[in-house]
Amino acid sequence: MQIENKIEILLLTNRDSDNLGDQVIEACDISLISLVMENLGFNPDQYHINSRAAGIIKKKYVETKDEELLKDAENTISKSDIIVFGGAPLFNYLYQIFYERTAVTLELADKYNKPVIFSAIGIEGYDEKNSKCQRLKKTLNFECVKRITTRDDFESLVNYKDRENLVVGKVSDPAVFANEVFGNYIRKKSSKKKKIGIFLIRANAFVDNNIDFSPEAAIDMWINLIGDLEAKGYDYELITSGHFGDEAFLDSLIRDYDIPLRRCVFNMNCPEDLFEHLSNYDGVISCRLHPNIISFSMGIPSVGLIWNTKVANFYHAVGYDNRAVTMGSNTTTEEIIEKLDNAMSEGVTKDEDYLISVYANLYEGIGSLITNVSEPQVANMYSYQDVVNKLPRYSGTSDKERKTKLERKFRRAYDNFYAAKKKAAVSKEPKEFINRINDEHRKNVKLQIDINNKKKEIGKLQNELSKMKIKLEKNKTTKQAVKNIIKNFIGRS
Repeated sequence: MQIENKIEILLLTNRDSDNLGDQVIEACDISLISLVMENLGFNPDQYHINSRAAGIIKKKYVETKDEELLKDAENTISKSDIIVFGGAPLFNYLYQIFYERTAVTLELADKYNKPVIFSAIGIEGYDEKNSKCQRLKKTLNFECVKRITTRDDFESLVNYKDRENLVVGKVSDPAVFANEVFGNYIRKKSSKKKKIGIFLIRANAFVDNNIDFSPEAAIDMWINLIGDLEAKGYDYELITSGHFGDEAFLDSLIRDYDIPLRRCVFNMNCPEDLFEHLSNYDGVISCRLHPNIISFSMGIPSVGLIWNTKVANFYHAVGYDNRAVTMGSNTTTEEIIEKLDNAMSEGVTKDEDYLISVYANLYEGIGSLITNVSEPQVANMYSYQDVVNKLPRYSGTSDKERKTKLERKFRRAYDNFYAAKKKAAVSKEPKEFINRINDEHRKNVKLQIDINNKKKEIGKLQNELSKMKIKLEKNKTTKQAVKNIIKNFIGRS
C-alpha cells in the first residue's frame, strides 16, 4: 500500500462498554499500535489512531436498515487506511447482535478496499447450521480481511477460514501488558494483612451461558466465600469491573443479605481506578476475565471462576489450568480458597514468547500493509523486554470522558430498569409467590451468614485456646527450670 499523507488507523474496540476490561483493552491496543509504528520507523506526526467503538454500525441501522444511519460509519471507514479490530468479542451471535454489526463494517471495508486486521478477538464458537454464524463467516473471508487472531478459541477460528491467503493465529490478550501501560496508577500495597479482591458477576451470568449454577447458588457461594475468608483471617473487598449489572448485584447483596458496605467498592467507571484497588490485593478471585488477566500482568495470583469458556482458555494459555474453577452444583468455596492459597504460594511466572505474540501479530500485519516489504523483518522487531520498557503509558481519563462514561452507564441502567419493569408487568407468575420464594431464600442466606459468624467466633476462641496452651507450656517449663535450680543449689549445699 502506497500512502503519501498521514496514515489513518481506525481502531475498533468495545471502548464504550461499562466493563473496564474493555477499556483496558482499548488503552493497551493504542499503546501497542503506537509502539509498532515507532518500531516500523514512523514518528507520531506520520500517523493517527482514530479509536472508535466496535459498534460503529448503529443498532438502529441493524433494526431498520435506514441508510441515513450508516453515513457516519461509511464516512469514517472510507477515510481510513487500515482498520484494526482490537480484542473485543466481535463474533458474538448467540444472544448479541455484534456479528451483524461486524459483518456490515466488513461490507463497507470491502466496498472501499480498506485492509482489515482482527487482533486477539474473543470468539463465541462456530456453528455450521447457524445462519448468523454463517453470515459472519462470509464477510470474514472478504479479500479486505488480511489476518485474524484470537486470544482464546483457535479451533473455532479455523472453521471460519475459507480463503487460503487469510492469515489466522492464536495470540495473547493485549491486556497482558496492562501492568506497563497503566504503571502510573499502580500503588505500593498499604495493608500488611493479606487482602483478597473478589470480582463479582451478575447472578444469572452462569445460567445465561448454559452452566448449571443458579442465581441462588451464586449468592450462596459468595456469602460462604466471604465467611471462609474471614475464618482464615484474610481481609477482603467485593468489587466489580464496572458492568452496571454486576454493580446492581453487589448492591442487592448489601440490601438483602447484610454484606457490610465498607467491604464493597462501587462506581468503577475508569480503568485507573481499577488499578489503584488491584494494587492492594495479594490475591484475586474473579468471574470476569479481565480482572484475571490484569492481575496476571501485575504479578498478582488469581483464581478464575468459569462462567464462559474464555476464562478456561486464558488460564490454559498462561499455563495455570489449576487456577480455573469449573462452576457447578459440586463446586465448594473450600476448593476455591485452596486454589487461591496454592496460587499465592506459587506466585506468577510469565512466558515471554507467548506474551509478545499479540505485539508480533500487529507488527507483521501493519508492517506488511504500510511498508514495501510484504513480511517485515522479524529481526528488526522489538524484543519482549523492549516492548515492556518502551510501551507508552496511559495518560488518564479526562473530566469530559469521566462524565461521558457515567452518563452512558446510567442510560444503560435506566434502559434495563424499564425493560425489567415492563417484563414484570406482563409476567404470568403470581407476584406473591415470587416474593415468598425470595423471602425464604433471604432467610436461608441470613442463617448461613449467622453460621459463618459463629464459625469465625469459634476460630477466634480456638486461636485464644492455642495461645493459652502455649503460655501454659512456657509456665510449666519455667517452673521446672526453677525446680532444677533449687535442686542443684541444695545438692551443692
